[in-house]
Amino acid sequence: MAELERPERLQIMLTADELAALENWRYDKRMPSRSAAVRELLRRGLASDGFLTAEQGVKSQDFGILPTDGNGIADGGKE
Repeated sequence: MAELERPERLQIMLTADELAALENWRYDKRMPSRSAAVRELLRRGLASDGFLTAEQGVKSQDFGILPTDGNGIADGGKE
């Protein structure tokens, strides 16, 4: 069986208004999926609190929360 690129799942409950806001933001930003939109919003929220810093050369297709090791696997902040 192939190993999942993102093996962890997170289930959240949203109100109708929260879901509408997420969908509106997603379509406005042309995000490919709800999951990508949630990851991007989470990344932005963490960055605004100083937990993440933007790296030069990051592409919009990199919707992950943590930087990867070049093989698509999150390195967990290890150098």
